[in-house]
Amino acid sequence: MIGSNQVPYLLRAARGEKLDRPPVWMMRQAGRYMKAYRDLREKYPSFRERSEIPEVAVEVSLQPWRAFQPDGVILFSDIVTPLPGMGIDMDIAEGKGPIIHDPIRSWEHLKNLRPLQPEESLPFIRTILQALRQEVGNQSTVLGFVGAPWTLAAYAVEGKGSKTYSVIKNMAFSEPDLLHQFLEFLADSIATYVRYQIDCGAQVVQMFDSWAGQLCPQDYETFALPYQQRVFRQVKETHPDTPLILLVSGSAGLLERMGHSGADIISLDWTVDMAEARQRLGWDVKVQGNIDPGVLYGSKAFIRDRILETIRKSGNQGHILNLGHGILPDTPEENAAFFFETAKQVDQLLAVHA
Repeated sequence: MIGSNQVPYLLRAARGEKLDRPPVWMMRQAGRYMKAYRDLREKYPSFRERSEIPEVAVEVSLQPWRAFQPDGVILFSDIVTPLPGMGIDMDIAEGKGPIIHDPIRSWEHLKNLRPLQPEESLPFIRTILQALRQEVGNQSTVLGFVGAPWTLAAYAVEGKGSKTYSVIKNMAFSEPDLLHQFLEFLADSIATYVRYQIDCGAQVVQMFDSWAGQLCPQDYETFALPYQQRVFRQVKETHPDTPLILLVSGSAGLLERMGHSGADIISLDWTVDMAEARQRLGWDVKVQGNIDPGVLYGSKAFIRDRILETIRKSGNQGHILNLGHGILPDTPEENAAFFFETAKQVDQLLAVHA
């Protein structure tokens, strides 16, 4: 058996070990707030180029690792990346997000879909994850990520980002059989994709159900939760030891339900108090989060106080420190650096600021 000091720190926390400090990484870790990323974006203006050309995606994934040494290095990609491999044509418009050229609106559309075969349609993922594992060794945990069935369905049905989710809700409430069939298809393809990422080197995988917070609890239980469960169940059948994280944006009203998803770790956003969330989920459920990304606009003292407060409330076990969602593009880079520095010295700081 590998000694615990040879197991990456974040992976130890994800497995429930008691540690001196929580591990730390950030969502949207590689991104516009970093000058190195903006420079690279000028050379490769298309997001799909940046995320699908292996050497570019590896470089982007490693930029924050070299700058800040986070405990987690996440694959640079997008939740819609696997859609073309299912027969859903898409592009990612700079500053606007995914565009689906022929949205899924009918049974006819469903007939033209094909199950995902990642080795055929996403071979670059293997190259990227293997390179990341080799580069960071045991010094950091390599994370993969995927979109959840409801959120991917929402993109594919709406055709783009939405403020009202009116097209998919129309389908959910007027043609539920069509949507359930599509969600089932997506869940099976996403489970295949999670397993593929693990086989290629991902040590933890996070599933983003970014839009499930737009559902009322009753509809979350109908259209989101069963399909999260379907993905996690299939992955656990073949890869029982790989920790799986679930994120739902705007999830304060859904926490208890998220706890039934089958995920090992629930990622919290900042709309819920950390101590309350731990109480509501039960202390045996591991959590991630949940600092408001806007905190990183504050002074260093303010950032430090928020980190210490969050960690005090979360206790010293089963917590991964993160933002409640992605780091904002205009965050000062030195504040991101301070966030990581502080998080890594938190055991000493807590002793001083007890």
